[in-house]
Amino acid sequence: MTDHTLLPPADRAAPSPAAPAPTGRAPAVLVVGEALADVLDTPDGRRAHPGGSPANTALGLARLGHQAHLATRLGDDAYGSMIRDHLARDGVTLTPDAVGDRPTSTATAVLDDEGRATYTFDIFWDLSPTVTELIGEQSFEHLHAGSVAALLEPGAARVLALVRGAPTAATISYDPNLRPALLAAPGRERPRVERLVALSDVVKVSDEDLDWLYPGEDAQEIAAAWARRGPALVVLTRGTLGASAHWRHGRHDVAAAPVEVADTIGAGDAFMSGLISGLLEGGLLGAGRFGLVGATSTEQPSPALVAALERAARTAALTCARHGADPPTRAELAAFDL
Repeated sequence: MTDHTLLPPADRAAPSPAAPAPTGRAPAVLVVGEALADVLDTPDGRRAHPGGSPANTALGLARLGHQAHLATRLGDDAYGSMIRDHLARDGVTLTPDAVGDRPTSTATAVLDDEGRATYTFDIFWDLSPTVTELIGEQSFEHLHAGSVAALLEPGAARVLALVRGAPTAATISYDPNLRPALLAAPGRERPRVERLVALSDVVKVSDEDLDWLYPGEDAQEIAAAWARRGPALVVLTRGTLGASAHWRHGRHDVAAAPVEVADTIGAGDAFMSGLISGLLEGGLLGAGRFGLVGATSTEQPSPALVAALERAARTAALTCARHGADPPTRAELAAFDL
């Protein structure tokens, strides 16, 4: 097995033991990454829906009742207007200068017989320079980054700057959500992914991501190695096989919630939003990340960690039960009967 030595997060300070305690208000979450138009080709014709992995995650968090802010870039066009309206309806706040001169990016999805999507992209990713000032001006207790935005230049450098510049009392999550059609060879991308893994407290990664990034290696072993050498928690999603959470001292598996699948578009993003939501409400994120450290300090998972993983699985399942990236609301999640 390859020695998966992660780049040390030496450029991000450790949290102070004197970090402030939670205030009782809902923590603010900053999601950074692409928002784009998902164009879906079906036997009934072509339809366009708002999409983009980070945008879907921000939407899922807002629907679950969290203060969700999205640092992204959209065009001043019909697709951009559609996405802005869609996010605003559910309370996602876009950061300043989100609208730029270039057209809104698109991802065209084609579904196979099992509802799985493959994509072709027309995307340019950048981020306004003013976004890097947000960390100093506003109080975000959790930062989430990932997908195309974390690796596609010129915007990837600003995403990395945001992650590095996050307050020491804030927690960070990362979802590689790799799109090989837009990337270099795995050997070129691996160090950049591992750098972001090392800077994160929580990583969610799919078995497909790891199969591409580390050809021929066991995804569970890689996830466990990441957890030993970097983040406090690494969650490996495996589609219908559920998910496996790894931390330095243990592992916990969670089954996929049974539903009749319409398609899997946005399922991973919904899992991510459900996981962040559950960890936040369990007191495991924000406020210096000491809750997460405590929850992963023994071989057995804490009840709060198990509850967060189950919330993530249920959130993903409800998204699979309907077409497109349409994550559930808090009320829908509460009504879901496993």
